Amino acid sequence: MIYFDNAATSWPKPQCVSAAMAAFMQRTGASPGRSAHRRAVDCGRLLYETREAVSSFFHSPDPLRVVFTANVTESLNLSLHGILRPGHHVITSSMEHNSMMRPLRILERNGVELSVIRCSPQGLLDPDDIVPALRKNTVMIALNHASNVTGTIQPIAETGKIAREHDLLFLLDTAQSAGVIAVDMEEACIDLLGFTGHKSLFGPPGTGGLIVGERINEKTFLPLKTGGTGSRSELEEQPDFLPDRYESGTPNTVGIAGLLAALQWIEETGINTIREHEIMLTRRLLDGLQAVPGVTVYGSSDAEKQTATVSFTVNKTSPSDAGLLLDDKHDILCRVGLHCSPSSHKTIGTFPEGTVRFGLGYFNTPEEVEKAIAAVEQIAGR
Repeated sequence: MIYFDNAATSWPKPQCVSAAMAAFMQRTGASPGRSAHRRAVDCGRLLYETREAVSSFFHSPDPLRVVFTANVTESLNLSLHGILRPGHHVITSSMEHNSMMRPLRILERNGVELSVIRCSPQGLLDPDDIVPALRKNTVMIALNHASNVTGTIQPIAETGKIAREHDLLFLLDTAQSAGVIAVDMEEACIDLLGFTGHKSLFGPPGTGGLIVGERINEKTFLPLKTGGTGSRSELEEQPDFLPDRYESGTPNTVGIAGLLAALQWIEETGINTIREHEIMLTRRLLDGLQAVPGVTVYGSSDAEKQTATVSFTVNKTSPSDAGLLLDDKHDILCRVGLHCSPSSHKTIGTFPEGTVRFGLGYFNTPEEVEKAIAAVEQIAGR
């Protein structure tokens, strides 16, 4: 079996991830911040160690500004609903996932003004298109780092510079980049960074977070949910300090144990090593698919300008039929359709059927890529 669905969820995970989760369940298993006994203290220590690891990983100065969430979708919703108000204006791109677009559309219906900058047919945002879209009431630029459809890597440093020069907030969705492309929050002028654990960070599902930059005032940044935090229990009002203000309810501590192990594994392996391996695989896949008659590949067609996510179509074969053949006849697991990003497919010209998406990962091999190319060639030659 060839697993090419890493853009959805990475698999397999490093062995240390499941080992850390099993060890937590067997030896700790308590609730952090809710009790004073030794196991609860151990849980609290685990959460703080993971905050430190996340903070270091993304070059954020304060671990207490790392807020744990269930996934990047929750992180983006917290950011957008927590900051934007009727009368505000926000800028985004046409290559966003629905985790960004849907909350923005809800906010738009409630009085927030929205500008969607159209990207190139390769899925790339031109930073020069941002400044003309600015208004007096613009408060935020919200952007993904890399497309989940084409893998196109966006110019976040240039975007962050524009945001900072105009005193705007910069929200970055790193769902497709965290763990494979180094992100420096300070260098790229990022104010809010959402990440998910289960993709290229190699952590378990149900883990993620939001790093809240120091330019964000938590007094005016509203929480998405309220409730028990284990702190200031004498009050019926939500705490007004980080991270407690945004972390109501018992956290997914076993998942966070796995996330910490995954972050440590990435540090030991080297993010550049991971990136170089994925570039090599992507280059071989792009070269192979582009040589197959009847196959159209979308995106930059440059392995160094995208992640290891490759979208393509096969003439006279719908993406859903191609995906079924790849699964049933060739034992290749991938994803087909619109990938929860209809705006992206409208941008690259593949709406409404979508594409076949191969999401390669660090544990894939050149041999698997060659087998996949041969399988696509066979489907195209039917």
